[in-house]
Order: sequence, then structure tokens, then C-alpha cells
Amino acid sequence: MTALVDLIVMLGMFVVVPAGLALIGEPGTRWLRRRWPIAASAGAVALWLPRGPAATALAAAYALATLALALYAPRRLARTRSLAPGEIAVLTALVTPAVAATALVAERSGHRLFGFDLEILSLTVPHFHFAGFAAALVAGLVCRAARPGRTGPLAALSVPVGTLFVLAGYFVDDWAELAGAVILTTGMWLVALVTWRDVRTTAPDRTTRALLGVSAAVLVATMLLALSWALGEATGIPHPTLAWMAATHGLGNALGFALCALLAWRRLRNAPAASAPAAPVPA
Repeated sequence: MTALVDLIVMLGMFVVVPAGLALIGEPGTRWLRRRWPIAASAGAVALWLPRGPAATALAAAYALATLALALYAPRRLARTRSLAPGEIAVLTALVTPAVAATALVAERSGHRLFGFDLEILSLTVPHFHFAGFAAALVAGLVCRAARPGRTGPLAALSVPVGTLFVLAGYFVDDWAELAGAVILTTGMWLVALVTWRDVRTTAPDRTTRALLGVSAAVLVATMLLALSWALGEATGIPHPTLAWMAATHGLGNALGFALCALLAWRRLRNAPAASAPAAPVPA
């Protein structure tokens, strides 16, 4: 499981976050995007080294890059002065890699941050790269592209709220985490609905439509797994193991949802102006 989780995290570091930053198009982030591969390389090496000072130092270098990214959130809020659902999703995406990197530094140093087991800390790293950054960003993207109504804004709002509740559940109890899983699952299914109904049908080419269709369909299964795991943790009924969740829920969300969705939105950004917009809100 450890090797698989590390590979998923590397995908998040090297591909998902840089691709997402390009889609956000936040002014002033070009210098960070250019240097991101250096920070990602440090974080990736830290994953494979034994726990200790060297791994901790490299993880801290990656954490500094994510902190620089998180600092764009208050700057963006001051510039846009908007707390619309799509904008909340983008702000969440800017902040969540720093949560992942904090967990990485603690886990690589062998420190049980807030008393959490090292295994939980290691799984927090991919969770906040994908359920945090990628999911929030895509929720913001589909919010702007959705047809008029409540579905798009509800999707954009429930994904950040669900992510926050899951994080809070770490500190409260399994029932709070289950509540977060319910909210997050609802949000992700709404993202899948809007993607399938509104974005896919207006995509300009077959490849983009296929990528969007896969990203929407995968969410139905992967989030059902997440819900079953959280329910099992809270009630004690049989549920998938963490290793099984990494191999199914984790891998499915990384490749089937996040990667396919970001590739599709990149294609939409490069398509003629008549296609779907490339950012959740105007810059």
C-alpha cells in the first residue's frame, strides 16, 4: 500500500497541482509554477527515503512551496471580494496542498501530529492533493459551466464544506468524519452530474467528451467506496480496508477523476472561445 500511495502522491505533486494552477490562472503565480517541479522533486524524494532528518528537510522544502501557494488565497479574496460558491472552491484548492504538505513533514519526521498515527498522516497527503485540491478546483470549474440553477453552486460549495468536515472529523470522532463523507460524496456526485449533463454535452471534440465522461462516471463508484468506509468506521459494520481503499478509491480518483478531468479542462481552455470557460470565476 505504501508504494501505491507514494505513486499517487507523486502524480498529485508533479501533474495535478501544476495543471490546476494553470487552469486557475491566478495573477502572479507564474514564478511559482516555473519552480514547482523543483519543489515537487524534493517532496517526491522525501516519500521514498527512510524517515529521518533528510526526508523531513525535503518534505519541508515542498511544504514551503505549498505555503507560498496558500498565501495566494487571501490575496485573491482581497482582489475579488467574492465568496460565491465557485470562488470558495478555488480558495479551497489554493489552501489544501499546504494541509497535505504539513502531514507529509510530520509523517516523514516520525512525529504523530495531533496524536494521529503515521499511517493516517501518510494517507492525508494524497487525500488533500485530490479530494482537497483537484476536487475543489473541478467543482469550481463546473459551477461556472453549469446551466442556470442550484446544482452548480451547490456542487461548488459542498465539496469544500465536505472536505472541511472530513478534516474536522479527524479531531472529533468517526461520526463527524462520516458527516463530512456524506457532504463530500453529495458534492462530488453533483460535480459528476453537472459534468455529464452540462459540460460533456457541449465539449467540442470526442476526446474531450470521453475524458469528461470518464471523470464523471468514476466518481459514482469511488465516492460510494468512500461513503462505505466512513460508515463502517463509525458503526463497526464490515467495510473495505485502507489498503483496498488506496487501490480502488484512491487510484480511481487520481487517474479516473482528477487526471481525466484536468486534461479535459485543459483541452477546453485551449479550444475556441465558444467552448466551456477555463476558470471558475473571471480573473
